Amino acid sequence: MNKFKSTTIIGLRKGTICAIASDGQVTLGDTIVKETANKVRKVYDDKILVGFAGSAADAFTLFERFENKLQEFHGNLPRAVVELAKDWRQDRVLRRLEALLAILNQEHSFIVSGSGDVIEPDDGIVAIGSGGAYALAAARAMVKYTDLEPKVIVSEAIKIAAQINIHTNQQIVIETLE
Repeated sequence: MNKFKSTTIIGLRKGTICAIASDGQVTLGDTIVKETANKVRKVYDDKILVGFAGSAADAFTLFERFENKLQEFHGNLPRAVVELAKDWRQDRVLRRLEALLAILNQEHSFIVSGSGDVIEPDDGIVAIGSGGAYALAAARAMVKYTDLEPKVIVSEAIKIAAQINIHTNQQIVIETLE
């Protein structure tokens, strides 16, 4: 069976404003099967932004686990992320999940993987998925050379990635925290 190719997620923190965006495209092999998927969410009383790349069913499982960790650790994002990564790596069922998570709030930005990676980028910009590197490069340039708001930066970064990566479209979903 063909694997689902996924997506472009870009998130950033700039001052006290955070934004995360995703494209809407889902492909199976070289076929577009959906153009308007929503791959970003607000969680924990709308205080944390999360985006996923990979299998949707796997991502929903991880969202649920992550929300439980946030409740368990009273919204302590770094602790919840580390505990999720530990569970993801050690649990026999979870370790088979194929997804990446981009997670941020006004103080922290993380990329979390099933291999136990918890990465907190120095510049507060998180990017995952097949178009992530393109969106990351675009966002870094815009942060460095413009005064654009985070919502505009993530939107434009997705548009640039969509011009390069065939698994990214311009049906953009954006969530913000201010």
